[in-house]
This record gives sequence, C-alpha cells and structure tokens, in this order.
Amino acid sequence: MDTNAAHLTRLSEEEARAMIEAVRWPQGPGCVHCGSVNVVKLGGAAGVKGLIKCRDCRQKFTVRVGTIFEDSPIPLRDWVYAFARMCASKKGISAHQLHREIGVTYKTAWFMCHRIRLAMRDDGTFQLTGTVEVDEAYCGGKPRKLTGPHKRGRGTSKQPIQTLVERGGRKRTRVICDVTASTLKATIREHVHQSAAIMTDENSSYKGIGGEYAGGHGVVTHAVHQYVGPNGESTNTAESSFALIKRGLYGTFHHVSKKHLQRYCDEFDFRWDHRKINDMARTMEAIKQIEGKRLLYRQPG
Repeated sequence: MDTNAAHLTRLSEEEARAMIEAVRWPQGPGCVHCGSVNVVKLGGAAGVKGLIKCRDCRQKFTVRVGTIFEDSPIPLRDWVYAFARMCASKKGISAHQLHREIGVTYKTAWFMCHRIRLAMRDDGTFQLTGTVEVDEAYCGGKPRKLTGPHKRGRGTSKQPIQTLVERGGRKRTRVICDVTASTLKATIREHVHQSAAIMTDENSSYKGIGGEYAGGHGVVTHAVHQYVGPNGESTNTAESSFALIKRGLYGTFHHVSKKHLQRYCDEFDFRWDHRKINDMARTMEAIKQIEGKRLLYRQPG
C-alpha cells in the first residue's frame, strides 16, 4: 500500500466522515430526499454525529443515507479502512483478516466486504471497444480423492466464468450458466461494442461472431501450441486476468460459493480497471460508487 493510501487506515471518525462527504458531495451537501442544496449541518444534534437538515423538505440525513453504509453501526473510519485494504490488495483480503484487523466479528467483516464489492461493480453503461480478448475458465477446488473420475475443461462440474478484456483497458468477468455458443456469444453482444475486434481461442462456440463486429474475429490455436497468431491474435491478456482471480480464490479466499462468485469477480474487475492509478486514487474511485446501492444481509446474493 502506498503512503497516501496507508494514511486512510489511520483516520479518526471525524476525518473519515469529512472525507466521505467531500467525495460524495464535492460541491457541498445535497438533500438525499429532495435534491435541494439548501441544507444546514446540525453537528451532533440529537445524538447523531454528522447530521444534516434540509431547509426545504425539513428531512434530516447523514452521509450514510442512500449508500452502502445505510443502517450500518460500523464506524465510518472502519469502512474507509476496509475500502483501502481491498483496493490496495492485488489478490484481495479475506474477511477473516479484516475481522482481525478492525476488531469486528467475522460475519460483520464478511458482510462489509460484500457491500464494498457491490460498490465496486460497474454500472453497465458502457461497452468494451478496440481489440477485445474473450476466454472462459472454471472456478472450483480439486476434486476429493477416491470420488471417481472427474472431467477437466468442458464437461467439468466446476463453475464457468467468461472474461472480456480490452487490450490496455477495462475488463468484464461474468459468471455464466454454461459454455454453449448461445451463452458465450450473448455475453459478448451485451458487453462489446460492434466497432470492436474479437480475439478468442479455437473454441468452436465462438464461430460466426466475427460477422457481427467491424474488426472481425481473430483466432489463436492453442492446440498446436500457438500463443500469438501472425496478425497478433491471442488471449494472453484474458488468461493473465484469470490468473489473478484464481490466485485470489485459492490463496486468499480459499472457498467461494457459486452464489457469491460474481461479487468476487466484480472486485477483481474493479482493481483491473483502475490498475494504472495508485492505491489512494483507486480507493477514492471505489468510495465514489457507494451511492444508490443497498445490500441486506438476508439477501446477500
């Protein structure tokens, strides 16, 4: 973690609140109920620190309202700490590690991490452009011994995921139900702009997709030990992104259920998309995305 990001792990509660208010409301507080900027800070009135009142609709609120922090009893300084640790850790930080570091229960730390992953998720308003590499992989541990033969690759019982990566840019990883042509192509159509060029391996499920994209469809043939084609065809970037996800799942989280796997993929996508900025800036970008997102413990999926 760089020096500036490390500073975020040592903030007081007041400093953390002021920082989150500045990130959420760079032009000053606005009412979360009616949108008015005619508001006044009440300080610690009514025993609630950071309380703000709207002069127009007369409603009271804090910076927590309308964000992933709403109704959370966890101090904001601990939330900022968790954001900083998750944004600075290349392969993620486990809920067990977080619960030891900030002194909350494991269940609380686990739920905090999932709320932060929700904030990290992209809003889905843009599509990938340029040269986009597409590949699929399978997530899951090694089969138990003496449980019979187990298939590898296509046909395995592991959970498939598909990643789409702009060369030098962003990526989107999605948990998919199967690796049929209809499923794989549907994900490409949803996330890739028609001006792009598609790069895949020789998987026959991708055949025909090139006709839908201006840049066509390049194929690298791994079966003959080809890793870069004559015209730059490769899926090396996609495979390197899978390596990070798998190292995080195996080395940091150890066990991830299929139900929650997409949130972990969102976390790795966020760090990948913001890999060219420092830890402090990456943390600020994540905190900017807290608004308008709620996750209840009874519905964490």
